[in-house]
Amino acid sequence: MKRYILLLLLFISFSGYAQNTINNYKYVLVPEKFSFLKEQDQYRLNTLAKFLLTEKGFDAYYDNFELPTAIANNKCDALHVEVLEKKGMFTTNLTLLLKDCKGNVIFKSKEGKSREKEYKTSYNLALRDAFTSLDEVKYVYNGTVNAQDQQVAQATTTVTAPAATATVPVTATVPVTAVMVAPAKPVAVETNQPAGTLYAQPTGNGYQLIDTTPKKVLTLLRTSVQDYFIADNGTASGIAFKKNGEWFFEYYKEGKLMAEKLLIKF
Repeated sequence: MKRYILLLLLFISFSGYAQNTINNYKYVLVPEKFSFLKEQDQYRLNTLAKFLLTEKGFDAYYDNFELPTAIANNKCDALHVEVLEKKGMFTTNLTLLLKDCKGNVIFKSKEGKSREKEYKTSYNLALRDAFTSLDEVKYVYNGTVNAQDQQVAQATTTVTAPAATATVPVTATVPVTAVMVAPAKPVAVETNQPAGTLYAQPTGNGYQLIDTTPKKVLTLLRTSVQDYFIADNGTASGIAFKKNGEWFFEYYKEGKLMAEKLLIKF
């Protein structure tokens, strides 16, 4: 009988683990510094990772900042971001890992690559390439966090001891708790009006936008999506895109999503 109970617990444990996917997690924690870099947020990779995860639908936070109560007391309710670099002679190779609090890999991306010579551009493009693997996953938070731990804990507390006579069967029950999930809130955007007309000058992999001074204001790098560019103004990295006939530059500043309207003449 004890063997039966042990097998039941092991079955529940393994079945919970097998179903553990990114859809079980609402929150994700991004480090301020990746292990292969020398400085915090070097090449703004950590900022970019947080931005892309937020864009995917996660609630993303830096792991050493003030955290919401929901995860401050239990970081096992969040996924943890890790980015690995594979050294290459002429390419930058980055792989995205999303791990649970025990170090188990819940998601592993393809190896993102870039052959750009400039470090900041190359690392940004390689990370974005790795993140395209998330586009193949239909991420929708299902309200279940750490299914494995919850199921094992519930099974452990509800299994009753066998009776004195071996003829009395032992029943194991796992209570099912309904979870109410609040609808995800849209990300608030602070939008600034355009400062003036910018003129697009073609470059080898996109455009540089200059004002009437002339002064370079923004660098645009092409992506595989039409009217969607990797953008950098020298102090912030983000995206530039066309929406309803208007151009916008979006980036994060001190944890807040900012947007600037752009008047561009190509």
